[in-house]
Amino acid sequence: MSETTRLGRVGVIGRFKPLHNGGALMLEAICENADQVVIGLGSSNKYNVRNPFTVEESAGMIQAHLSPRFSNYQLVPVPDFGHIPEFSDGKKWKEYVKEQFGFLDYFVSDNAYASELLKDTYKIIHPTALIPPEQHLKIRATEVRLKMARYENWQALVPEAVANYLETNGLVDRFRKEFGLQTIAAFLDANIYGKESYQEERDHTQEK
Repeated sequence: MSETTRLGRVGVIGRFKPLHNGGALMLEAICENADQVVIGLGSSNKYNVRNPFTVEESAGMIQAHLSPRFSNYQLVPVPDFGHIPEFSDGKKWKEYVKEQFGFLDYFVSDNAYASELLKDTYKIIHPTALIPPEQHLKIRATEVRLKMARYENWQALVPEAVANYLETNGLVDRFRKEFGLQTIAAFLDANIYGKESYQEERDHTQEK
């Protein structure tokens, strides 16, 4: 992205459970290139093995990492509605995003399902368009959580400020007690490194 190019008002949605190095790099790139950034905290109404941190905790991780450098962003909770049968088509989620985010010059997403729902509302750009190829990272929060559950070096996969936030607030111990064994069982044979498909991303919105 050219230093003279500004993206205007930009939106992005992620679950950030936790915020890992790849997500942090994406948010930094957006904040650096945009005038205003609306960061949606996805699945804000869920607390389970795939969402073991609350929306307030996801916000705390982002603030811990971004606030020392940036002030041009706002955080907006974005709940899932797909687990409600009459809203399983994603239309209510789409309308909620449009209402909360308002006008955007661009929406940044690598989520195929979200992009499909929003493509007629916002101009979609992929995060890699903002990040030089040599800086691209392939990390999923699932990988971080699995390492956390196994007492492995999860800290290397998240920004230092995020690791400090998680440990200082006792969230690592809580996660292990509540979801550690379930995480290992759920993701032991899963592909935690590859990109999720459109159908997988849609299915996740319909989980209770």
